[in-house]
Amino acid sequence: MSGHSKWSNIKHKKEKTDAQKAKVFTKIGKEMAIAIRSGGPDPTVNGKLRDLIAKAKSLNVPNDNIKRVIDKASSADAANYEEIVYEGYGPSGIAVIVTTATDNRNRTAGDIRHFFDKFGGNLGQTGCVSYMFTDTGVIVVENDGSIDEEALMEAALEAGATDFSADEDVFEIHTETSDLSAVKEALEAAGYVIVSAEEDKIPSTYVELTDEDDIKKMNLLIMNLEDHDDVQDIYHNWENADE
Repeated sequence: MSGHSKWSNIKHKKEKTDAQKAKVFTKIGKEMAIAIRSGGPDPTVNGKLRDLIAKAKSLNVPNDNIKRVIDKASSADAANYEEIVYEGYGPSGIAVIVTTATDNRNRTAGDIRHFFDKFGGNLGQTGCVSYMFTDTGVIVVENDGSIDEEALMEAALEAGATDFSADEDVFEIHTETSDLSAVKEALEAAGYVIVSAEEDKIPSTYVELTDEDDIKKMNLLIMNLEDHDDVQDIYHNWENADE
């Protein structure tokens, strides 16, 4: 079994998280608000909220901060965030999907369009690139040399995983998005330490950029999108993004 490793991208996200924890938790807070509005404030019955709390704790966010966000999102005057997904193309036709959580869709749409236009891309219509991606749950377990690969693979597949791959740094386990939490919990119950467990969009094909100007523009597009308060996640099919 095999899959394109996303570990370099995950490490990049973690490094950024360590440097910008307050900003990252603000984004998780918006996700919590949306999850609470659709599934209620009780994490024992709201699986999405439970996963977000676990994600916040993995970033060493204090329990008091998490409780404060949940209480605020559960109050009558909570901000009414909505999830909006934008699709478009970066330089040289790189496919890009941007997920947002916003209380002002006009502001967010204008900003996202500006970034695409400024850095050599263009914002497209819904569906213009999403067909190139598959929604997938991705679980990462660190490969520190002490884990029996065959045993981990067997445990993952028995728990409902759809794919398994390994490299020098990590084991990467893919699941259906609906099974992500169940597979993660089963592996944790079996004693495995999870580095990350998140929903991802895996592209069917990747595009390599060779022109230095295109590489610079694509980096600036990603950087500006990541720094925007309304942007939650960015997915793309840039092959050499880690360079």
